[in-house]
Amino acid sequence: MLDIFTQLADWLTFTVFKLSPDTSVGIGFHFFIEDTSKILVLLVSLIYVISFIRASLSVEKVRDYLQGKHKGVGYFLGSTFGAITPFCSCSSIPLFMGFVSAQIPIGVTIAFLITSPLVNEVVVIMLGSLLGIKFTVMYVAIGMLLGMIGGVILDKCQAHRWLQPFLAKAYQQVGQAQSQQQTQEPTPQRMTMKDRHAIAAGETKTIFGRVWKWVSVGVGLGAFIHGFVPAEWFEQNLASGQWWTVPVATLSAIPIYANASGVVPIMGSLLDKGMPIGTTLAFCMGAVAVSLPEFIMLKQVMRYRLLAAIAGYLLIAISITGWLFNYYY
Repeated sequence: MLDIFTQLADWLTFTVFKLSPDTSVGIGFHFFIEDTSKILVLLVSLIYVISFIRASLSVEKVRDYLQGKHKGVGYFLGSTFGAITPFCSCSSIPLFMGFVSAQIPIGVTIAFLITSPLVNEVVVIMLGSLLGIKFTVMYVAIGMLLGMIGGVILDKCQAHRWLQPFLAKAYQQVGQAQSQQQTQEPTPQRMTMKDRHAIAAGETKTIFGRVWKWVSVGVGLGAFIHGFVPAEWFEQNLASGQWWTVPVATLSAIPIYANASGVVPIMGSLLDKGMPIGTTLAFCMGAVAVSLPEFIMLKQVMRYRLLAAIAGYLLIAISITGWLFNYYY
């Protein structure tokens, strides 16, 4: 199915607008068309499916299952779900909203949100062929560990206070629901397929109307960087291996929009040019986990304080990871 978006971008870029694939304008425009169409279709599909399922499932059972487990299990399950879902950072946002609205603990949702863009099965296959099984296993373990630690820290900070009001209100209904359960037995509700469709369609329209413009802005910024910023700049300025190159590489990746499978080939080219493995890893992890376009989109569901907390944690954690890899490799 993803080939359809590539074909659409090819047709619009090279046939309709007659742009050259060898120019920065052609590369950037192709990137914008392909990724915008792909993400918007995924957004609509995911929001609808999640809303439809939520109308059918017992939210209380899911919440009670997680609350009945040790907190560490919940963080692990959230991070694992992020690792096995093939979503980029932007398309993970609807699932994040669904988890919060379903009253899943905030630490679990944060663990999912951090891990999801870093790890997926495509990355595992590509990394295995490029850098070997040992490095791939370490990368997956680190990606999941970053998610779980982030979930623990932000849970301790009571990060639900820093969600946008419409999500914070939904999350705070947990206490109200639990209080009601203590005083009365829940009344089961049978919903028809038509009822579920109506709920899903309504939520899809509302959420999509809130986030589509930010998706376009974020991908547009990423397309500009993708088309006009040469990769040679990073190779020339960050290949010395000194300690400061790791945080600089992480910070340099902030303007870039890419998913994990998209940056794996970049890792290969940077390593071929002589960039240290830890610096390369920090740059690529920063591009998928701390990208400015992603945080522009996340602004629709988080307040600045939560965005700053996640960004600060990731910048520190990724820098430490890069230093460790440079030291041991």
